[in-house]
Amino acid sequence: MAGARVPPEIEIVARRSRSHVGGMERIEPGPGRESVWDYPRPPRVEPVAETVKVVHGGGVLAESSRALRVLETSHPPTYYIPASDVAMQRLMCVAGKTSFCEFKGTAQYWALTDDPERIVAWSYASPSSGFEAIADHLCFYAGQVDEAWVGDERAKAQASDFYGGWITSKVVGPFKGPPGTSGW
Repeated sequence: MAGARVPPEIEIVARRSRSHVGGMERIEPGPGRESVWDYPRPPRVEPVAETVKVVHGGGVLAESSRALRVLETSHPPTYYIPASDVAMQRLMCVAGKTSFCEFKGTAQYWALTDDPERIVAWSYASPSSGFEAIADHLCFYAGQVDEAWVGDERAKAQASDFYGGWITSKVVGPFKGPPGTSGW
């Protein structure tokens, strides 16, 4: 849906430069796996084939077979769940907290109503051109909820308090997020 086409000669150079990333060796994906270094920049939005589920506090916070994922170079996928598939009564918009993404626009943040200091998700009320599909969707931090699932696989959180990627066995890195990777 989103993302500009890169001329083939530039993509070849970009792929070569991605073989060594900040002193770390790129992991080549095997069959049925994806490398985050093959994801585009600007990012791309695409539908998710599996059901995506978020569990917290002993109950399902969100579950959808209509989720979208955003794929961006060096990041594990982020999963956007339609607000209509989220238990919105368990969330509250955090007043005054926003951030800006050069691609998607201004994000707002969501906390648990029973734990207002715990920010668990973000959303884009009016995303930038090319990312309209993620309007009215929430993206959860896998590390701020009890469980995050893609199909029958429990996802791990991307290392970082800022990024919200979900790591499954289908994606390989190295991933942006740990100390020393902010310049990637």
